[in-house]
Formats: sequence, C-alpha cells, structure tokens
Amino acid sequence: MNDHEALRALKARYFRLMDTKDWAGFRALFCDDVVIDLSESGGEVITGADEFLTFLTGRIGDALTIHHGHSPEIDVLSETTAQGIWALEDRLSWPNGTRVHGFGHYHETYAKIDGTWRIRTQRLTRLHTDYRPADA
Repeated sequence: MNDHEALRALKARYFRLMDTKDWAGFRALFCDDVVIDLSESGGEVITGADEFLTFLTGRIGDALTIHHGHSPEIDVLSETTAQGIWALEDRLSWPNGTRVHGFGHYHETYAKIDGTWRIRTQRLTRLHTDYRPADA
C-alpha cells in the first residue's frame, strides 16, 4: 500500500473506531506525544495520547457519534512525515437529548513509526455547528 492510501486508511479507522467506541484500537492511531488542538472549535489543547483518550471518552463516551471525513488533501513530506486536511461532518447525540451537528476540517500531521503511520498533531476547526441542548 502506498503512503497516500495508508494515510486514508488511518483516517478511515479513526472515524470507525471512534464511532464504534473501540478505544484501544483508537488509541493505537496516535503518537504517544500527540498534540490535539481543539481551541478553534471551543475546546482546549491536549498533549499526549492517553490524556486525549481520557478527555474524549469523558466527553463522548456515552454519545452516539457519526463522523465522516471527505476530500483529503494529503502531502507526503518525507519517508516518515506527512500532513493532511480533511473535510469533516459529524453528528453527536447524548442520552439526555443534547445534539450537535457540525462541519469543519481536521488539520493533521503524521509520523511513520516502525512502518506504521500515526497521527502526530491534530487541529479541529469548525465552519458551522448546530447545537440543540437537552431541554430543546
């Protein structure tokens, strides 16, 4: 598999494993020292894959989530580094009735470690978000 296809498969696994709540498989997609920047979408910056997993499971662990990534722009920069931008649409529904439907982009860098591509950095930007609180 060439690097572009391997990076597309990495992101496909990202969406599937998050939505199916396969947290062990999801964790394996990241460099240990990953930096996740959610500041432009109303969140925070999280450093470390284990820290991100703790954050994410606390936020969406009980939610039904549907994530779709589209139109990847992937640049392989070297044998072990790459970057990409993915268009995103997501829907999240929590048991209390809160719902979010969003659109935006993932801006990512990747590192190939022991022959496997992993996410090194991720920045989420939002273009539009529809939010319905539980009491709506």
